[in-house]
Amino acid sequence: KQSGALKRKLQSPHGNPPVKRKRKLSINTFRKGATEADRREEGRSSQKRVPKKQLTDKQNESQKNKPFVKTSSLFKNNPDIPEIHRKEVQQVQENVFTTDSFSQLDLHPHLISTINTVLNICSMTSVQKQTIPVLLQGRDALVRSQTGSGKTLAYGIPLVQSLQGMESKIQRSDGPYALVLVPTRELALQSFDTIQKLLKPFTWIVPGVLMGGEKRKSEKARLRKGINILISTPGRLVDHIKSTECIHFRRTQWLIIDEADRILDLGFEKDVAVILNALNAERETRQNVLLSATLTEGVTRLADISLNDPVSISIADEIQKVPEPASQTDREASSSSTCMEQENFAVPETLQQYVMMVPSKLRLVTLAAFILQKCKFEKRHKMIIFFSSCEQVEFYHELLVKVLSGGSESEQPGRSSLSSVSLQFLRLHGDMEQEERTEVFQEFLKSKTGVLLCTDVAARGLDLPQVTWIVQYNAPASPAEYIHRIGRTARIGCRGSSLLVLAPSEAEYVSLLASHKINVSELKMEKVLASLMKDDRFKVHRPGSKKSCGKNPQEVRERATVLQTKFENHVHSSEGTVRWAKKALQSFLCAYTTYPRNLKHIFHIKSLHLGHVAKSFGLRDAPQNLTALPTAGSKKKTKPRPKR
Repeated sequence: KQSGALKRKLQSPHGNPPVKRKRKLSINTFRKGATEADRREEGRSSQKRVPKKQLTDKQNESQKNKPFVKTSSLFKNNPDIPEIHRKEVQQVQENVFTTDSFSQLDLHPHLISTINTVLNICSMTSVQKQTIPVLLQGRDALVRSQTGSGKTLAYGIPLVQSLQGMESKIQRSDGPYALVLVPTRELALQSFDTIQKLLKPFTWIVPGVLMGGEKRKSEKARLRKGINILISTPGRLVDHIKSTECIHFRRTQWLIIDEADRILDLGFEKDVAVILNALNAERETRQNVLLSATLTEGVTRLADISLNDPVSISIADEIQKVPEPASQTDREASSSSTCMEQENFAVPETLQQYVMMVPSKLRLVTLAAFILQKCKFEKRHKMIIFFSSCEQVEFYHELLVKVLSGGSESEQPGRSSLSSVSLQFLRLHGDMEQEERTEVFQEFLKSKTGVLLCTDVAARGLDLPQVTWIVQYNAPASPAEYIHRIGRTARIGCRGSSLLVLAPSEAEYVSLLASHKINVSELKMEKVLASLMKDDRFKVHRPGSKKSCGKNPQEVRERATVLQTKFENHVHSSEGTVRWAKKALQSFLCAYTTYPRNLKHIFHIKSLHLGHVAKSFGLRDAPQNLTALPTAGSKKKTKPRPKR
């Protein structure tokens, strides 16, 4: 009797005696990538073996339905999407443009004509109008203005004007007269490009750029020949100060620190101190300029040590007014009491901001549907998508290229429509070789459309023309970071939109943004998924059901499921891709644990459903043997790491 009961217990639901090896597999589901798919295949084939008559009757239908069966339901057991309760806030706005032209300033006529013809700029932006006269007087300045307001020219024009007009003509061999510090390599290249254009009529002044990833030897040779305007990232400059004999600052009359807040965020504070000491050791007096989009405690501290009786220029002056008494959530947010917390941010007027609540399980298909909607069906969009880790950028880049650009070759009808509009995906992150980073940056710069997947390496200062959409797939760690990311679009008066993707458990982030005077409108996930109706590659073929027009919610769900299946099939097509997906998932979880303490009530690792999150990486189940996972939860309590 006992053995009978045991036999019944072990019996598979279809009456087939269980195979020992198969049971073993189900314990270590993720030991081998392909076994999961095989197991399901076998499970299904045994399922089909029993109702044989039904199969012969409806053979076609079940064949056609095949992709649809493969994945578990995307739309079951998802958390409810909360209503977003937010009060409308009056956004702080800066007027980007003024009617004043550069000819009103006391500038060299050749410089004015270069600005008008080479840079195609006629009127000044607000920040330029206020900053240029101050810098032409030789004063130090602390400049704060929204991203995309023309800060590079605000310091570049007075710099070139003062250097070209020096009594004794500058020689290349004199070495640096000006030093410009920037946080990232891409921004160094971009600033160099702008300064080079400004110097077109003044060929005797030589600009140069130093940055990590380039050959030190060639940089040393250039320093030896002489560079008059030196643009550099802090780390590489410190490197040269310590190891290159020919570098000197005897004639340095300008120090410009651009994107100062980001330089400090990246941990360059010590490097900046080393640079300041090296400058002070060789020359006491010089003109210092500090530029930043946000005014953090660190920036104020840096201003104290580097600026001498500065003029403070803040374009949105109303920002400085003390905000009204904070509500409960605001008080929680400002518990860390840095001046950052009470800060309100200026947002370009032409920028529309959206937020979309998406359950973890549906994140991948929703992102894919959004990309298709904007870049394939509307065709004229150029998009940047921000992720929280390099591994995710690599993984999603590969996945989207394979599934969305490639499509499966077997489905010819869908291919024809797609080949006319090929989606171009590019990636940019800090782990890439410098040569490749520069190449990608230049390619995206020139292209009219395309999707750039990146980490925050691209969030600062980069002026990428015609970017129409910024998607934040992982929420940024602070409102300041949010502002910098969305600042890649709607630059210098152009139009742009941004989308923030949040899980239902993160809904409170919207109130946090509102407390900093940032207004976001809600975009419904269903509306985005409905765009899958325009792509027949995700059609579920059913004989007889010809009415697929309109936006039938059930069919939208079926199509989303077909798309998810395509992603899962690709991920499970080899052990390597499964490993890659797990690595990306792990990096996402690690990044999730590093949100600052004052946001922990919104982003807590325990509020994530691992199985659901795994689906957004194309994995069919939550992986069992993630090395970081058992510790991630327990580490959270003691949390020694994120303090860094």
